Amino acid sequence: MSGGLTLDPSTLSGSGPTQIELNARHMDIGAVPVLGAALGETIALACGDGQMRFFARDGNMSAYQVHRGAILSMVLLPGEEGVLTGGDDGRFLRMSSDGTVTELSAHQRGWVDHVAAGKYGRIACSVGRVANLHDEDGHVHALEHPSTVAGLAFDAKGKRLAVAHYGGVTVWSKEKRGWKPSTLKWAGSHTGVTFSPDGRFVISMMQENALHGWRLRDKADLRMSGYPSKVKSWAWAADLPWLITSGADQAILWPFDGVKGPMGRSPLQLCWSVPSLATAVAAVPGREMALLHGPYGFC
Repeated sequence: MSGGLTLDPSTLSGSGPTQIELNARHMDIGAVPVLGAALGETIALACGDGQMRFFARDGNMSAYQVHRGAILSMVLLPGEEGVLTGGDDGRFLRMSSDGTVTELSAHQRGWVDHVAAGKYGRIACSVGRVANLHDEDGHVHALEHPSTVAGLAFDAKGKRLAVAHYGGVTVWSKEKRGWKPSTLKWAGSHTGVTFSPDGRFVISMMQENALHGWRLRDKADLRMSGYPSKVKSWAWAADLPWLITSGADQAILWPFDGVKGPMGRSPLQLCWSVPSLATAVAAVPGREMALLHGPYGFC
């Protein structure tokens, strides 16, 4: 079953600069930002020059050279204890906001393309076709896949790891004797993956202008299509069962409540402000609020 997206002209009510833009501090940091995240009241920014930059609430910036090349991936650790990073120097690192860096692994023959963090100290990184899953006891499981890993995500309980790759998604579940795989198949290139907050659904970004998903209890397919461009950014809306996505000139929110989630349902379309496609979305922790960014500003 599938849901479709049809842009609603009644929501198109453009405006000038938002309050966020008017109150923001603009800084030239001398490098291309790759990924950003809120670490308490500090903003952590991973950059293309291999540096991690931390911005305090008072505007002060601290910069640390952590990778010898570009930082390719970053994720917050649970409890905002720090971040994990992966780089094209093959290093997988843990870093705290005070600049303390711990090398978790080094890979001589590949880049660390993706990283993920879950509960119980479980973390993962990918190099080529292999997802390296670090258990809480320090044991590393090398999980093989049929093609290059394109995305990693733990579920909310830290008991399952989803891995996106060509042809579908593999979900690894923690068992007494290790991690057991279950394959979710769908033709095409899957470029990112996430679990719904309640763990009932897995959703992937597609190379085409669509999302695909599965209801895990019966592997039923759900397809979310109709985007004018590829979805490259998404976020879950705080404690609400909504997946916020880019890929259109508005924030597209898919419903994941009820037994069927988004199956056969249309999304909400919110926050149109500029005649361009959204490039990034973000949820505001603890608030029923989302941020939408496009080439011309925020909403």
